[in-house]
Amino acid sequence: MVASPVSVLSTVETPFDWSDAWYPVHFVQDLDKSRPIRFVLLGQPLVLWWQPVKEAWVVLSDRCSHRLAPLSEGRITADGCLECPYHGWAFTEIGTCDRIPFAPEDSTAHQSDRATIRHYPSQVAQGLLFVYAGDPANADTTPLPTVPPLDEHPGEWVMADTFRDIPYDATTLLENVLDTSHVAFTHHPRVGNRANAKDFDLEVAEVTPMGFKGFWEEGPRRGKFGPQVTTFLAPSLMWHDIAESPFGQVMTVVYAVPTEKGKCRAIVRLPFRFKSSIPRLVFKFTPRWFGHLNQNSILEDDQIFLHLQERSLAEADPNYTKACYLPTGSDRFVLAYRQWVQSYGAPFPEQAFAPAETDRAALLERYYSHTINCQSCQGALRLFRKLRLGSAIAAVLFGFGLPFGVVLQWPLWVLIGLAVVSVLSLGAWWQLGQLIQRFYEGEYPPTRNYKA
Repeated sequence: MVASPVSVLSTVETPFDWSDAWYPVHFVQDLDKSRPIRFVLLGQPLVLWWQPVKEAWVVLSDRCSHRLAPLSEGRITADGCLECPYHGWAFTEIGTCDRIPFAPEDSTAHQSDRATIRHYPSQVAQGLLFVYAGDPANADTTPLPTVPPLDEHPGEWVMADTFRDIPYDATTLLENVLDTSHVAFTHHPRVGNRANAKDFDLEVAEVTPMGFKGFWEEGPRRGKFGPQVTTFLAPSLMWHDIAESPFGQVMTVVYAVPTEKGKCRAIVRLPFRFKSSIPRLVFKFTPRWFGHLNQNSILEDDQIFLHLQERSLAEADPNYTKACYLPTGSDRFVLAYRQWVQSYGAPFPEQAFAPAETDRAALLERYYSHTINCQSCQGALRLFRKLRLGSAIAAVLFGFGLPFGVVLQWPLWVLIGLAVVSVLSLGAWWQLGQLIQRFYEGEYPPTRNYKA
């Protein structure tokens, strides 16, 4: 029996413990083993670091027990400890203090419980580093929120992965990616098309504390891709699965990782299981950074208005169906998700949103929200800076060589060659500058606003 939620409560029935869950915090391939990395999860500052002796990723509280300085500003020592940058206190992979440099040699101060910092359980699965935010005693009995189809056909998937620190709440992100009908307008013409907008019905199975499953019999693009099954796995994971599209199985996987009130990390996976080897080869030879630039543009299509929308919603009637008018069958996934949130609670329930950010450039910045933490984009950015410098040098050298060639009466073909190379180098310098800028900031206005 398929149920379609038609109303959303205004009060929480049974609070969900958001800390009692595993969260992915990073793609493992983007983690830098040479330095500690800061991450905020549910308002708690964490430090991620590679323990070279144990050869494992470790997650600790990012507060030194001495004076609460962030350990993420410190270093990883040769003997496998995390050293505080302030006074050199060093910590092991389980959070115990290994040494206090300014304590007497016979001191046992480092053995005190007060010297120990919190250790968070962590493990790697499906290419992601997961962290358990709750009571460590419950970690082993709490299932990892992985995507089963990715394990069912190992070696057959081609993955387009990205991440972005988003200036709106994890609940807003999940509501948005569950909303199948917004794609036609918000993401026109990148991955949507206004011409595909039409009436359709979504079906939702029972909403439980664990989430829900939804069905779209026709599927996207007026049925061209086939039926879609949608899964929401509480509290942070959802995926759309189109098993029988014309070119194979297609999925959209999104983790909405709650960092702070009004902020989250979006971990996005686009797995493809192609019927043909040709698209697999295309994906194989497409640079990862190139995909990230395009995926950032897609995320930015709704980044500004969702940042503002969630603040409007916070000020509206707490009963979602009174605050918002959702009369169509295409809204059922959104209603189901809001039913779950109202029944079991959102993260940071006692906190208010910070004032809205009015600077568009701040909402669309890319460097600190993605590039600085992405190994692929960092490598590409370094390369393009060098190429741009080389282009500038070439433009100047060949440009200045032209008048010398005239004075020395070089052959005409040489002079033409100098001019052409100089102009091409100048053009490359300009184009590389435009490309480099895309690693720092997004574009405005969005493409949909000026494309018919």
